[in-house]
Amino acid sequence: MAELWTKDKEIDFFLSSRKFATPEQLFYVSDDKKYFAYWPKSYKGSKTTLQSRNSLIGNFTEKFSVDLLQNFAKKHNWFAVQGVVCDEIGLSKQSSADVAICKTNNQIQKPENILMLFEVKMSIVWNWELIKHNDIEKLICLGDYTTHKGNPGLLRSDSMLKAIGKSINIRVSDYVASRIPIVILGNTPITQSYYKKVDFLFSAGIIQGFWSVNANPLDNNGQNIKETEKKGFIRIDNYSELDKHLENLITEPKEFFSSMKSKKDLGKIIEVANQETEIEMKAQKFLKLIRD
Repeated sequence: MAELWTKDKEIDFFLSSRKFATPEQLFYVSDDKKYFAYWPKSYKGSKTTLQSRNSLIGNFTEKFSVDLLQNFAKKHNWFAVQGVVCDEIGLSKQSSADVAICKTNNQIQKPENILMLFEVKMSIVWNWELIKHNDIEKLICLGDYTTHKGNPGLLRSDSMLKAIGKSINIRVSDYVASRIPIVILGNTPITQSYYKKVDFLFSAGIIQGFWSVNANPLDNNGQNIKETEKKGFIRIDNYSELDKHLENLITEPKEFFSSMKSKKDLGKIIEVANQETEIEMKAQKFLKLIRD
């Protein structure tokens, strides 16, 4: 069974990346030549930026997400696919879906074959020091994200804004995207300033959730949010919980809709839609009229 995000996943990332990347591409280098995943809060020396790790951890976490979702997909005879392109809903080669669950195992997809979309916003959560002694390297965990100066994963505001922006772009690309759930996958909590925002996005149907798949992002069972008031953000603590939330997304097909009309126009639409005899036909008529 696939595992959620843990410290071991971060060790896997560094060890696998060291096969082709230099320490300087993976770590910040301090004045005294120490290698840190993030600048410790106690560090007072000169600092540099580190861009080279971004694409590496991005690809690693996308593959991790594919593996995490693959069992669920296979259970339904579907596929978890990385880098899905579908121009009809705004997923170009330059801005593909990080991961999607699809009916076919292809990167180029038709909208009707895309069942779920996942935007992956994960990064290194803990701080690590790479210690080199001759040809031997060892990773030491220095502490959780409260001990370093980085803002990993969903704690980073620009990551949240990029995820929200991409989701909106998909929603406004074509009505065929209205039935596809969009989930933001992370490995950290969110900041308090985003609690109401993610709940609004969830209630409005733009995004079907911000999910953290890191059950213990803080050391020593540190307190961190399990879910926001309306469950726009949830922390998933085990695989069965993840499976349950995924099943809930597909239990009954749903439609995203939005509009800005006068109460008079809305009243007319409701009145016309209400003339249909079946409940689902009323909904179908309402959606058609509100989109005209």
